[in-house]
Amino acid sequence: MKCNLMHKRICVVELELDDATGFIKKIGKVYESEHLPVGVPIKKGIVDRTALNDWWTERSIPASRSGIREALEILNIVNTKMLLIKCYGLSLSDQYWICPYGVDITWDKINFFDNPFSDDIGDVLFGTNKKNNAFDFSSPDNTSDGNLKKRWKVIDGKRYLIKGGSNPFRQQPFSEVIATGIMERLEIPHISYQVMWNKEVPYSVCEDFVTSDTELIPAWRIMQTQKKENNVSVYQHFLSCCEKLGIKDVVRFLDRMIVLDYIITNEDRHFNNFGVLRNAETLEWIGMAPIYDSGSSLGYDKMPAQIYAERDVICKPFKKSHKEQLKLVSSFDWIDFEKLSDIRELITETFTAKGVSDYMDAARVKAICDTTQKRIKDLFAISMDYTPSETISTDDDVEENIAEEYQTKGMI
Repeated sequence: MKCNLMHKRICVVELELDDATGFIKKIGKVYESEHLPVGVPIKKGIVDRTALNDWWTERSIPASRSGIREALEILNIVNTKMLLIKCYGLSLSDQYWICPYGVDITWDKINFFDNPFSDDIGDVLFGTNKKNNAFDFSSPDNTSDGNLKKRWKVIDGKRYLIKGGSNPFRQQPFSEVIATGIMERLEIPHISYQVMWNKEVPYSVCEDFVTSDTELIPAWRIMQTQKKENNVSVYQHFLSCCEKLGIKDVVRFLDRMIVLDYIITNEDRHFNNFGVLRNAETLEWIGMAPIYDSGSSLGYDKMPAQIYAERDVICKPFKKSHKEQLKLVSSFDWIDFEKLSDIRELITETFTAKGVSDYMDAARVKAICDTTQKRIKDLFAISMDYTPSETISTDDDVEENIAEEYQTKGMI
């Protein structure tokens, strides 16, 4: 299929997609090189096809998504990249899309920020639509990333992302609520999450923070704008990329994100779980996006003894250990520890709400309360006598910043 890659109303580059696989097999004329996706290089007028295919693949639902194999069978689609083509690559995270030759469509007529979209794909992904024909593929669910089940819904005219949790505790939606409460107390810019129930199953709900004029550029894309040298830490490389692009207040943001992730023992802050906002038309950098997607935390998949031991806790995106990552923080002066004095009450109230007892018992709630309070106490002690390191070693650097895979068998 021949088409143009569009950035809102701007024609960026000519493409030819493989009809069988959905991969970009040929790149034609470049019209607006500055509007190419961030991190896709162009040399002597030639776009790096491998890099553009990587970006295109990142837009698709991962093959590891819970229930995706069954969904593709119902939809009679060979892979998730073909789903991209069915919805013209449209997303609710940015303004890129493809316009096939000979098709009379415009951004204003089809974008999901201003126009309604179908629930069919979301229903299939959630296992509630088993029909085998007449699907309406016009949906941002075709371009949602991550391994947990999720879908977009329009509620009272606003776009909301609904996301499930993983077995055996399905805790992520509740962890999102607790992380929201902590960030409110510490005045960390964030996206607020609530819990909704559907057929006695909990889901997190948050409003889309991207608009028709802005877009989210994942940190992973920022990292691709420069080649990383072996003697440069992952943290320093990210800062260097941001500095060269002119993105401001990055250290301040990372201080807060690292502290939050230490408090909640976030295990999945990979480079697609935070990012930067920019103006989609002027390409002006607005700044770091508010913190989102903090659900894989608070021992979300562990038994109480494991939660207390904290031996199997994964850390991302910079260091493999949360204590080592905490050493990257430039200052703790902004933390008002008094505002964290009621964290046990916040956690207990969240995990003992109606319906949660089907997934959480008292021993588990106590373990989460005890360990979270201990980390806050340890954080206070560290902050009292802290001197940031002048040099940042590559030791203990995270080697693969990929999304955590979850055990979600049996979810609706």
